[in-house]
Order: sequence, then structure tokens, then C-alpha cells
Amino acid sequence: MSSWPHIIKGFSGYLKVERSLSQHTIESYTRDVRKLYHFIKEQYDEKPPDSVTDEELFEFVRELSKTGTKKTSLNRTVSGIKAFYKFMVLENYMAQSPAEHIESSSVPRTFPDALSHSEVMKIIDAVDLTQKNATRNRAIIETLYSCGLRVTELVTLRISNLYFEEGYITITGKGNKQRLVPIGREAIKWIQFYLEERRESKINENSRDVLFLNNRGNGLTRVMIFLIIKKAAETAGIKKNISPHTLRHSFATELLKNGADLRAIQDMLGHESITTTEIYFELNNSHLRESLLKFHPRFNG
Repeated sequence: MSSWPHIIKGFSGYLKVERSLSQHTIESYTRDVRKLYHFIKEQYDEKPPDSVTDEELFEFVRELSKTGTKKTSLNRTVSGIKAFYKFMVLENYMAQSPAEHIESSSVPRTFPDALSHSEVMKIIDAVDLTQKNATRNRAIIETLYSCGLRVTELVTLRISNLYFEEGYITITGKGNKQRLVPIGREAIKWIQFYLEERRESKINENSRDVLFLNNRGNGLTRVMIFLIIKKAAETAGIKKNISPHTLRHSFATELLKNGADLRAIQDMLGHESITTTEIYFELNNSHLRESLLKFHPRFNG
């Protein structure tokens, strides 16, 4: 296991590159994790981050509360610790987060950024098909938006997971749980175009079944997917903070807006709990209320 400082540095990079958080939030989160590090060091003598227990995290939060830390700061710290251990699981430092059950009930619920369908189409159309890897990049964006995948699910997607005649793909999500996800015609078309081009490429033997490859014939990294999406969004003139997760959010909100059942969205996203999916329902209601306030004569008085 790497040292706390090394992992905290990696965590900071993850927040910047993959979560697209502001510099202020990144500094706050990393500062709070350093507080945890010093608490664990004092109490448990250099215990590595992957062996910290949920009870020790509870004790850390209780100690902060005893020192008179403001509720808003305490909630932010809990959010930072949760994000840190989510990163630890994502990077395979540990199998399960000990921070899952830390209470932060008064943290205001924040809604994910989402793109409208027209904004997604602008990003898709911004991929210059005359450039190298353009067909692959178009297929990646189409697949993320068509299937609502997590970025990790995309980079681990295999050719043997594709069932185009039946119109679905199999995804291995969190906890190695498999699910069936429908895939749209456009995504199928662009993946097939990419697979035709890929026949002429050098492919590492160990990566032969991996769907999306880099120029060296190996699977793409999550960071590379982020950069592909970011570049296409900038070319399209989209000013919002964009990441692969934005397309997942956009997939879910578009389904809900058009009448899809919340349970069906939960299944497609691979959410273990319906409460995670319900944030899209709240987002949709919030959007509707804003529209009424803005445009309905009986709402703006």
C-alpha cells in the first residue's frame, strides 16, 4: 500500500481530471483528508488508509464535532472523506468503502450537471471524422450517451459483451455485478465502423477482446476518455464542466424527461439503491418548477 501523502496526491488528481471539481473544492477535500491522516497517525500509529475502519472514521467525525467545527464544515469534511474512499475503491486499493455509512444528513443535496439532447448532439458532431481515432472517439461518445455507462464500465467493455442482433450489451458494474443494457442503433453503427478500422491496427494480445484501444493496442484509461470528451465539448463550444459522467447523467435525465420508469432507469444505470436514482426525479421536478416560474403567467404573478 502506498503512503497517505502519495494516495492523497492521486486523489487530488482524480478530483481535478475525472470529477472536474473547482480548485477550491479540491483543496478543501484534500485538506480534510490530511486532517484524517493526522488523526489516524496520532491515534493509531501510521495506520495505512486501506485499513481504516468505519468506527475510526466515526470517531474522527465525532472529534471534529467536539472541537466546535461548524455544521457546514463538518458536512463538507464528510463529503470529502466519502469521495476519498470512493477513489480508493475505484483504484482497487480496497474492495469496499468504510465511509458508506457516515452521517451527513444535513449536506444539501446537489444535482448533477446534465446536458440537453441538442448539446450532446453538438458534442457528437464536433468530432472531426478526418482526424486519427475519430471513429473510435465518436463510438465512445455514442456508447456513453446511449447506454449511460460509468467510465470504468466503458474502458472495461469487451467485444464479447456485445450482442448487437439482440440490441443489448452486458456490463460488469460495481461489485462485479452484471447487468443487461440496451444499446441504440447509432452507437451500434459507430462501434461497427470502429471495429472495421481496428482490423488494420496493431493489437496487444492481452487486449484483443477489449473494445476501445489506444494507439499502442492496449485498453484506454479513464483519463484518456475524459480528455476525449473534454476536447469534443470545447470544440462544440459547450461551456459547462464536462466529464464522461456528464453523459451518464444526461442519459438518465433524458429518459426521465420522456417518461421512463424510475425503476427501469435504476436497472440500466446499475444503481444498487433506488434513492440514488431518485436524484434525477428531483432534478426533473426542479427543472419543471424553474420553467413554470419563468414562463407561466400564474407563477410569476
